[in-house]
Amino acid sequence: MSRVGKKPVVVPSGVTASVQGQTVTMKGPKGQLQFIVHDDVEVKFEDGAVTVKPRVETNRARALYGTARAQVANLLEGVTKGFDKKLDITGVGYRAALQGKKLQLALGYSHDVVYDIPDGITITVPKPTEIFISGNDSQRVGQVAAEIRSYRPPEPYKGKGVRYSDEFIFRKEGKKK
Repeated sequence: MSRVGKKPVVVPSGVTASVQGQTVTMKGPKGQLQFIVHDDVEVKFEDGAVTVKPRVETNRARALYGTARAQVANLLEGVTKGFDKKLDITGVGYRAALQGKKLQLALGYSHDVVYDIPDGITITVPKPTEIFISGNDSQRVGQVAAEIRSYRPPEPYKGKGVRYSDEFIFRKEGKKK
């Protein structure tokens, strides 16, 4: 059984939570988010906390209820603090710039890569080699970061490319004569 799933998600003051059927909705200072829980999982809001437990004792239900609890906790964190990712750009001539609702990336190609910033996501570029991505939905922030990184993933010989700030690139030695 999941040990994470047994813990209730305590809703602090300033955040309103509601459970209608299988839909969990949370509103807070950073916006409103909702998550639809799988049918094998039972979700309740009582005593200022959201509790999750499996409806039936099947392997699938036991596997899903810990995940459902983590998703509900991410909703709470998203509407209170929000999520952010930092990307670093390494390489000669590699840089990023904001142009309205578009992110323009010079990544060593013959053309600049232009990325349209989706709604609900905020991107800032404090330096030409740093990109900060923030928003209230963990999945969307991670997806945007992964899409930007996929334009030029870091390569192992010189380390050039777009990488997460906490990512370690295993460097390889070049050819010997």
